[in-house]
Amino acid sequence: MNKQQFIKAFAEKANFTQKDAGIAFDAMAETIAETLKTGEKIQIAGFGTFEMKKRAAREGINPATKEKVTIPECSVPTFKFGNSFKDTVNN
Repeated sequence: MNKQQFIKAFAEKANFTQKDAGIAFDAMAETIAETLKTGEKIQIAGFGTFEMKKRAAREGINPATKEKVTIPECSVPTFKFGNSFKDTVNN
């Protein structure tokens, strides 16, 4: 399912127009990104948790030259589904 298909399905379930569903989706994604940039995590009961995690610096290999390179430390966004959501999907 791509973004457009998701928005269409979301609009049908929520009884929104596709335009309104698209606006809601974009607002949600923007709000999540802005919140994570501040270092805050987002916990949505029954769904899951969005948060930023630090990835330590490490050694990597350039596949073109086979040369070793140092990959610097960075922060990456992560999402972990909650147990009730996992149970819903698995049943």
